[in-house]
Amino acid sequence: MNRIKVVNDPSELVSTFRAVDTDMKREVFKEISTGWKTAQEIEDKFGSEGPLALRMFNKMKLVETRWQQPPEGSQLKPVKAYHTYYSAFHINTSCSVFEISDVISAAGMPDKDYKKLEAKILKIIGTEGKFAGDVADELKISQTMLKSLVKRSAKFDYRGHRIEIHEEE
Repeated sequence: MNRIKVVNDPSELVSTFRAVDTDMKREVFKEISTGWKTAQEIEDKFGSEGPLALRMFNKMKLVETRWQQPPEGSQLKPVKAYHTYYSAFHINTSCSVFEISDVISAAGMPDKDYKKLEAKILKIIGTEGKFAGDVADELKISQTMLKSLVKRSAKFDYRGHRIEIHEEE
C-alpha cells in the first residue's frame, strides 16, 4: 500500500532530515523499504547501529511493525519485524524565518552539541516529565527550537503539552 506522510508542522522536518542523515541510516531505511526485516537481521547486516536506527524510525513513526512467527514446531519466540510505513513525503508548511532557522539549527546541530542539550532536557524532565513551556523557559529557547530538539531525540517525546521519556511500544 502506498502511504504518504504529510508534514504540516515545521518541526517535523527535523525528524525527516535526521532519519537519513548518515549513510548507515539511509541504507537501513532502504533495506526496510524492500520488505519486512527483524532487528536481528538489521544488526547482522549493519552492526549495532542498525537497531538504533530502527528505534529512531519507530519513534518518528516512519516504520510499521508486526510480529513474525517462528517456523512451525520451533522453540523460538515471535520477533518484531519492521517495514517502512510511507512511500512518499508531502511537505506543506509555512513558518516565519525565525521558526525555520530554529528547525534547521536543530536538524544540523553537531552531535556533540546536541548530546549536551539532550542531557539537559533529560535532567529537567526527570522520570515524571515536565510541561514543555517550563522546559523551554528553563533552557531559554523558543518553543519551536524545543519541539525540534525533541523530534530529533529517540529518548523523549511530546505527550500533549508535556515532554516525557519515550517508551518503546
